[in-house]
Amino acid sequence: MITPAGRAGLLSPAGQPLVDPFGRAITYVRVSVTDRCDFRCVYCMSEDMHFLPKAEILSLEELDRLCSAFVALGTRKLRLTGGEPLVRRNIMELVRRLGRHLRTGDLEELTLTTNGSQLARYADELRAAGVRRINVSLDTLDPDKFHQITRWGRFAQVMEGVLAAKEAGLAVKINAVALKGVNDMEFDDLIRWCGEEGHDLTLIEVMPLGDIDGNGGGETRADQYLPLSQVRADLSRRWTLTDIDYRSGGPARYVRIEETGRKLGFITPLTHNFCESCNRVRVTCTGTLYMCLGQEDAADLRAPLRASPDDDGALIAAIREAITRKPKGHDFVIDRRRRQPAVGRHMSVTGG
Repeated sequence: MITPAGRAGLLSPAGQPLVDPFGRAITYVRVSVTDRCDFRCVYCMSEDMHFLPKAEILSLEELDRLCSAFVALGTRKLRLTGGEPLVRRNIMELVRRLGRHLRTGDLEELTLTTNGSQLARYADELRAAGVRRINVSLDTLDPDKFHQITRWGRFAQVMEGVLAAKEAGLAVKINAVALKGVNDMEFDDLIRWCGEEGHDLTLIEVMPLGDIDGNGGGETRADQYLPLSQVRADLSRRWTLTDIDYRSGGPARYVRIEETGRKLGFITPLTHNFCESCNRVRVTCTGTLYMCLGQEDAADLRAPLRASPDDDGALIAAIREAITRKPKGHDFVIDRRRRQPAVGRHMSVTGG
């Protein structure tokens, strides 16, 4: 395990914080705690998903060690993801453990991305553990359409969860994936609702990750893809959008909506990639480190975790070696002629 003295050593001149080959400091780590989810969103996974056996999933203790190793190497922001992180059994035990890094000042922010289904149950505990803001994935305010998009989701349950988070004092940012022909007529409603409720909103271009119909054909990301450059141009006809220099630590570029006073973010991996300033890596629930969301190159962190349960030296070395292979950018492309996804793994496997 990493002691305070050991942490100081890792950040001494002999052991610098993580910097990739392009001079980008790696200070933001997204960690998936489970590949399981209680929804089956059409852009994220197929309806008939096959989940990983328990033996392959990192234990809560292993997730704590892994996250703590990254904190010792200069990570300032940790985001827990899934699947749906709040369906992981005893997940609050991990959140409370990681909260100690907030108290020492070694970590600036501990947060998570959720579909909102379990927030009514956990919002108060998240706040008590040190979480101050969360992202909630919500693509529509139409209950019927919500069910179509999520397949298994219940709109009322999510609304209850968002309200519980707000009442617990958590800042809520709504994430909506822009889906052509599905929710492209609802962005005004989302902006208006977020303004009324005090939430910021981020729109996200669909990403070419994983087979979404389960048989390698049928619907593809080309059918769903809606360029956010087009969306922004359309919104600017009805809303006053002012560019601002705000950064949340992630890839979104923000404007202020003058009519509501709230922020609107755009995540545009295809129309305008965000690679030049990437400070992020992702770790799956099996301990696989992906240096880039849009590349297949990865590093196995589970093996050193389990080989040396009382010494994280090998884990630290594996992380450092992996960062030397972080690419300059991703290769995402939406191609109607090529029906396969750019990356074979589902978003729920990598971590949302």
